[in-house]
Amino acid sequence: MMVAAPSSASRDALPSFFARRGIHYGWVVAGVTFLTMLVTAGAVGAPGVLIGPLQQEFGWSTSEISSAFAIRLVLFGFLGPFAAAFMNRFGLRIVASVALALIGAGVLGSFAMTKLWQLFLLWGVVVGFGTGLTAMVLGATVATRWFSARRGLVVGLLTASTATGQLVFLPLLASLTQALGWRNALGLVLVMLALAALAVLLLMRDRPSDLGLAPYGAADPTPVPAPAQLSFRDMLASPIVALRDASRSRTFWVLFGTFFICGASTNGLVQTHFVSLCGDFGIVPVAAASMLALIGIFDFAGTVGSGWLSDRIASRTLLFWYYGLRGLSLIYLPFTSFSFYELSIFAVFYGLDWVATVPPTVKLAAERFGDRANLVFGWIFAGHQMGAAFAAWGAGFSRTAYQSYLPAFFIAGGLCLIAAITVVTIREPRRQVLVPARA
Repeated sequence: MMVAAPSSASRDALPSFFARRGIHYGWVVAGVTFLTMLVTAGAVGAPGVLIGPLQQEFGWSTSEISSAFAIRLVLFGFLGPFAAAFMNRFGLRIVASVALALIGAGVLGSFAMTKLWQLFLLWGVVVGFGTGLTAMVLGATVATRWFSARRGLVVGLLTASTATGQLVFLPLLASLTQALGWRNALGLVLVMLALAALAVLLLMRDRPSDLGLAPYGAADPTPVPAPAQLSFRDMLASPIVALRDASRSRTFWVLFGTFFICGASTNGLVQTHFVSLCGDFGIVPVAAASMLALIGIFDFAGTVGSGWLSDRIASRTLLFWYYGLRGLSLIYLPFTSFSFYELSIFAVFYGLDWVATVPPTVKLAAERFGDRANLVFGWIFAGHQMGAAFAAWGAGFSRTAYQSYLPAFFIAGGLCLIAAITVVTIREPRRQVLVPARA
């Protein structure tokens, strides 16, 4: 239901345009966030097609290249809590704009790199910082700030944009890399980053109260004012304080640990190494990337569906099935002959819960940690990226030391089964438990 905006909203022409058409501006912010996360995810996923070309041009080993990309994944995760603090103080629009500029600078700078340390700096540090500022914390913040109703669905849509962007861009990047070289392929990423930056500057708004609106679906039509702004020092300390308080909760550690496994079994392993794995079995990069795109298509359906289900079914029940089925699919893959038929079966089952774990995890974090949920989820997501970095390095080590990626897939599958068992120990709360806020 559309909440009528007071006269203060009329000073902003674009929100007024959507208000006259009965569209709550939260959906516009969600749309811009979807585009931003989709494009930055394409930058996160690009290394999946760069390993081979970088080896051929510079002679770097798989483990060396994987180590640089692992740094990016670590920063992508550990900046999450601080990104949430930056969003709380400086606003969504400023943080998203800076992030897109950093990613663009890192990608552009890589055109001229010739040394391994430059790969570490540009793709490890610069792109890592930029993508870390627009990690899943951005989607969680928009969903909790702009939506009271359909929050699970919004988290599902925004999460799907991240995972799908990482995978769907790959076939096009692989084709361009094969035809024109990896530098020209990354030119596409730069164009998409520019378009996303333009959308953020024109359409992104920080809070519903800035426009005189209540969150979408709020029972009370009165706008929720923004909380008092912390000093800069307190802002930097707020993620640490949130971690200290949340770490007293067993739920936090279960979510942190299972999200570590989630990252290890998705971004770090399959996203980074699947194209190279398929190459070991004679599958050309374009065909392998197309299979990843198929995973992305099913992921979009699975993650949006997970958001819808998370509003209706206990989160721990959903997480049990998601981790269990993912583990079985990863264990199944090494027993296949990597035929088109068998890879398609894997793509369907694995793709349906690529990041379907995120909506119920965000829901549990919001239920347990209240108005500081985005800070706490930032730390949970840091666990996700620690797992991704571990698998990105570990799979590269396996390939270098044992001439095979398959041990990494067996380990990841076993970890997912452990996560499925662990997550059922979380007790669904009867009431919301809040981490005490500090001034």
